[in-house]
Amino acid sequence: MKIGVLALQGDFDAHREMLERLGVDVVMVRKPAQLQEIDGLIIPGGESSTFLKLLGEAGFDELKRFVTSKPTFGTCAGAIMLAREVENPAQKGTGAIDIRVRRNAYGRQIESTILTSECELPGGEMEMVYIRAPRIEEAGPGVEVLAKRDGHPVLVRQGKVLAATFHPELTGDTRVHETFLKMVRNGAAGEKA
Repeated sequence: MKIGVLALQGDFDAHREMLERLGVDVVMVRKPAQLQEIDGLIIPGGESSTFLKLLGEAGFDELKRFVTSKPTFGTCAGAIMLAREVENPAQKGTGAIDIRVRRNAYGRQIESTILTSECELPGGEMEMVYIRAPRIEEAGPGVEVLAKRDGHPVLVRQGKVLAATFHPELTGDTRVHETFLKMVRNGAAGEKA
């Protein structure tokens, strides 16, 4: 199993380290052609509008084809990239998961925080790192909510797609990445991981 990490900008290296800790072969994806080499993809945190600029139209189209057909996990800006609808300001998402997100909804960089919240994954509470995080304002009926913050979903799954508005790669907790790897192994055909 090979997992790609979109390595254009953002915190891609922390995801690489987490995956390597879990014994996974990692491909740092810098060109759209590399998407053909991988079984699943992680889109890291960073700046979603910068991802769009760096990808360009052709790269975005390749990414959209991948994330709507193969297992994908997005954190923070990655969750924005996967969303059906993006606001504050409006920008395009791939529509891979039926969520509407609001960019930078929890405030500026200085308001970044680490919280512990209940989670539906085995093991109970989870430490969650929020850095200029988006907020999921709406999740469609087919979206499974795995964790919430202040009544809003922060970890969601739909079919082959997992999205977190926080940064699980910045903690020692491997449960979210393990959940994604299970999705990749199972083909994530709507199965519970």
